[in-house]
Amino acid sequence: MPKNSPDLNSLDQIGLDQASGVGPKLQEQLRKLGLNSIEDALYHLPLRYEDRRQFRTISQLQTGRQEVFCARVLAAGETRTSRSNRRIFELIVGDDTGRISLKWFNYRKKWLEKRFSVGQQSVFIGEIKSFGIHKEIHHPDAELLPAGGDPTVILRKDPLKFGRILPVYSLTDGLSQYRIRKIWFELVKKYAVYINSSLPDHILKKYNFLPLANALLDSHWPEADASLQQLELGTDKARRSIVYDEFFFLELGLALKRHGVELAKGIAFKVEHLYTKPLTKILPFRLTDAQRRVLGEIKVDMMSLAPMHRLIQGDVGSGKTIVALMAALIAIENQTQVAVVAPTEILAEQHYATFSQWLKKLGLRCELLRSGTSAGDKKRILADLEAGDIHLLVGTHAVLQAGVEFKKLGLGIVDEQHRFGVKQRAVLKQKGNNPDILVMTATPIPRTLSMTLYGDLSLSVIDELPPGRKPVKTAHYSGKNRSSAYRALQQQLILGHQAYIVYPLVEETENSDLLAATEASAALAEHFPQARIGLLHGRIKQADKDAVMNSFRNHQIDILVATTVIEVGVDVANATIMIVEHADRFGLAQLHQLRGRVGRGGDESFCFLISSDHYSDEARRRLKVMVDTNDGFRISEADLEIRGPGEFLGTRQSGIPDFRVASILRDGSILEQARQDAFKYAESTNYLKDNDSISVKKELLKRWGGRLDLATIG
Repeated sequence: MPKNSPDLNSLDQIGLDQASGVGPKLQEQLRKLGLNSIEDALYHLPLRYEDRRQFRTISQLQTGRQEVFCARVLAAGETRTSRSNRRIFELIVGDDTGRISLKWFNYRKKWLEKRFSVGQQSVFIGEIKSFGIHKEIHHPDAELLPAGGDPTVILRKDPLKFGRILPVYSLTDGLSQYRIRKIWFELVKKYAVYINSSLPDHILKKYNFLPLANALLDSHWPEADASLQQLELGTDKARRSIVYDEFFFLELGLALKRHGVELAKGIAFKVEHLYTKPLTKILPFRLTDAQRRVLGEIKVDMMSLAPMHRLIQGDVGSGKTIVALMAALIAIENQTQVAVVAPTEILAEQHYATFSQWLKKLGLRCELLRSGTSAGDKKRILADLEAGDIHLLVGTHAVLQAGVEFKKLGLGIVDEQHRFGVKQRAVLKQKGNNPDILVMTATPIPRTLSMTLYGDLSLSVIDELPPGRKPVKTAHYSGKNRSSAYRALQQQLILGHQAYIVYPLVEETENSDLLAATEASAALAEHFPQARIGLLHGRIKQADKDAVMNSFRNHQIDILVATTVIEVGVDVANATIMIVEHADRFGLAQLHQLRGRVGRGGDESFCFLISSDHYSDEARRRLKVMVDTNDGFRISEADLEIRGPGEFLGTRQSGIPDFRVASILRDGSILEQARQDAFKYAESTNYLKDNDSISVKKELLKRWGGRLDLATIG
């Protein structure tokens, strides 16, 4: 395509080779930054900005900032560093307010001596560094002034170097800021005008947002009177306009998914308590107020003709599973079947153990389907499922595979939703005729992130632990103080309790200093000679895993040495102590899930985090959070702050958004606005079928159609 005739509607299809100054080598370098098209480049906004609108005096220079100042060379020449005796070239420059040292570590001596002579006046640009009370700049840029020249002329000389607020972009090896600015200056000026604003006019006016083209121009090249502080904080009008635009279209897609659910006809269940009342009589505990409240919300959804799409969010041990069982019994009493899908075999096995014991007492049938199910058993289960003889099927991803057919699926339950994508949820729906969907997660998710992940689901929160549960006491020890944790473990064994010891690896390797589960389990026998020790990790066969877990549940094992396979789904009330080795190598969410394996009974429980000898400041922050609180929501907020939303969930599943500009951490208030506006707009536009909404619909499908399964609005 010629460089002077872009297709107005497909800047995402135009390669960067069409931009002036971008050859094959630079194109490859830009690809490392994830930039493949003109549209990518337009949304590659500056990381920060430098204020080069006027000169600073030397006394005004601030450490850590790129500064521009005018000074005279007072001394020049080679010298050596005091520590390494390395040869460097140094200038001492000054003005009426002070002096500063400029240093070159890689240089051509003759060129620098010729360029900078004593008395030479120049404009210097560089990052200010402080060493004690002394300030210096390494490898500064410089513009030499002719004798008697006016420094302010420099400010008007090159708009890519001086006289304005300049953008600072993320780079890769071999690129300079000046080169990127030169390319982006032309690229943005030429192509941004072809970016259309698809936001409804009334929203642009309501918030006084800039049209998208203007917002992109101003973000790359701010106006002369722009506020540097707002630019640095990301609160300037241009960036807010772009951020809102991103959030609005995501939330509109989620609103339409929910709208589609509301328009679809599902099953209006009748609640006659055929099984739920008998269950409450045989349960060894009473439901908490939070469990009853959430169950009430579920019942209202299930009695509606519109299919339920509800998320139960509750901390580890809050009792989500029993609420899900009650919902399942409502579906079963209406002559429909239930599917429970879990991300791991251990969690599926745990759910099967829980559901089957209660269903059996009620005269109902529960089966387990997983990848390890034998061919004969699988054939029998699939036949009975299709015939309607199985009331509830528990399984892993195997439940979602082709060939698994229900006679009448009424309810799908998905556990640990963050391990599944939106598309897997859609596959489960297709197993029936608009069945109700109940999603559970024990990973507490901050509200802003929840709105982007589960915006199409109604939210229920179980915010109360069962009575008698005590917070797990958590402490952090270095490896050399491991004996303190071992003494506490021995005390718990004497009291008749059981323990977990968790390691991040299965076997030690030559390149790793991490303690490994297999080696450690042998060594532990020396520390605890009377204890029965079991080993559990992902490499052993499923039948052996099941045998180990059953032995632990039946107290035939005192200490279970394990990797993170026990992160979810293991529920042994008699286990009261956990030691996590190399805890600094685990993420906050993992540590919180692991700790949730203890404290599940009424006994006082403990978690000891043993760190490596050397670990990062980030790891130190994580461990401190774990010691300070048991509150899953506070932990998740801290996790989001430490890691950022991109890695918060530990895995990138389809349906989790990648924002090009917006930040969930920084822009939460804009997300709230965009969500309210998008849901209101979806309700007021007859499902985006009126003529005024054509451009909005096109933009929505372009951005999110495939990822949010929005083909039905096309």
